Amino acid sequence: MPEIKQQITGFKKLQVWQEAHAFVLLVYQVTANFPREERLALTSQLRRAVFSIAANIVEGYAYHSNKTFLRYLAIAEGSLAESEYYLLLAKDLGLIKEADYLRLEEKRAKVGAYLYKFKSAVRAQVAKGERN
Repeated sequence: MPEIKQQITGFKKLQVWQEAHAFVLLVYQVTANFPREERLALTSQLRRAVFSIAANIVEGYAYHSNKTFLRYLAIAEGSLAESEYYLLLAKDLGLIKEADYLRLEEKRAKVGAYLYKFKSAVRAQVAKGERN
């Protein structure tokens, strides 16, 4: 039974996932104040993009194959880039205060740095033939 529990909670130990999850929580906090008319538009798109980052890390991790994991990490990178635009758009539309934008952008950049380093480490394992 411990093996199943380890498989379920294993991704929670990944620093890259922890940072991505913190980013999701921060975006949800800030977008809670968006106008009602944005709920089905920018709010939804931004939230989907950021939780896709963390969700793809989890899903890729679950496959137990580094080659497959790399594909999911690439998808997470795409979602991270998408979130960059949505944050900029929200700021330019006046939906996010400058201070909140800077805080979100700082967190987004931090997630990007962790994701880049993590993806490089997984790529190195693939080159060595580890974990499929």
